[in-house]
Amino acid sequence: MTHPLEARVAAYIAGRMPLAEGVVEVSGLERISGGASRETYRFVARWNEGGYARERRMILRRDPPASLIDTERRVEFEAYRAFHGSAVPVPQMLWLEESPEALGHPFFIAEELAGFEASPQTLFAGGYDAVLPAVAERKWTILGEIAKADPIALGLDKVMAPPPLTSCWSRELDHWEALIDKDQAEPLPITRAAIRWLRAHPPPPAQKLSVVHGDFRTGNFLYDAAGEIHGVLDWEMAHLGDPLEDLAWSLQPIWTFGRGLAGGLVSQAEAAAIWARASGLAADPAALHWWILFNCVKGQGIWVGSAAAFNRGGNKAPIMVYPAWWLINAQDRAMLQVMGRL
Repeated sequence: MTHPLEARVAAYIAGRMPLAEGVVEVSGLERISGGASRETYRFVARWNEGGYARERRMILRRDPPASLIDTERRVEFEAYRAFHGSAVPVPQMLWLEESPEALGHPFFIAEELAGFEASPQTLFAGGYDAVLPAVAERKWTILGEIAKADPIALGLDKVMAPPPLTSCWSRELDHWEALIDKDQAEPLPITRAAIRWLRAHPPPPAQKLSVVHGDFRTGNFLYDAAGEIHGVLDWEMAHLGDPLEDLAWSLQPIWTFGRGLAGGLVSQAEAAAIWARASGLAADPAALHWWILFNCVKGQGIWVGSAAAFNRGGNKAPIMVYPAWWLINAQDRAMLQVMGRL
């Protein structure tokens, strides 16, 4: 059955492709499950250009009625665009539309990187065991490349506010604490204890101003059977800040997938060493500890925000309440683990 969005997407693309001859066709549009900050669809576009038939697989990322996290689509779009063609593999961005007129909500369209896997469950089901070391090497090498990049040279300071190196930590902690204040449905004593500790023991200033992906973890990249990574996805929380924030998110205990390893792949020390070699930066253990605990608080902010969006009725999709049901208690335990209290 034809998806009701297909004709509208085709009309939009036709208006953005002046060299297309005749009708632009969109087919096979389907929602991709998962992801709670944008609605994601895949489809195939077909058109004629220069006397030849053309076909391209594309991705549509559309704002939902209410989101797990409130983010700016332009920030995500520009982060992808800045890294395209670099040592950080990302899909090519095609069009950004900030008006809701065409599809009911703002959106952007990108190329689809087809033929690869993203699922952590598939990665750890046994068939990829031989290439897990290669995945780990590529994963934290790419994260090191993100940390090493110059956000000013990439032009990302035009869409992301650059904080002083001395206050990268406080800006992020203030932001996530405010979201927890707004969204929590019940007391969160362990989270509050973690916040008190973080404020009492601030980390050193950032070594450099870096692009922070914001959600760099197993599950947010595309991999193949050889362990190569072909695309880093989900840049909606990208911002400028301390590069240790990104490394620490990848080391968050939530992302061990029950395997007791960073990202389910290697030891924390090995992951940090790969990152340090690639980035040329230091992974100071005390500073990294601070950022790992911070990322536990950030995680809790995301999970309670997801529940709040569901409870307020803005978005009743099951994906909104599932993270809260699954992860709030697990995130408490992760905080206790990092604080040595479990």
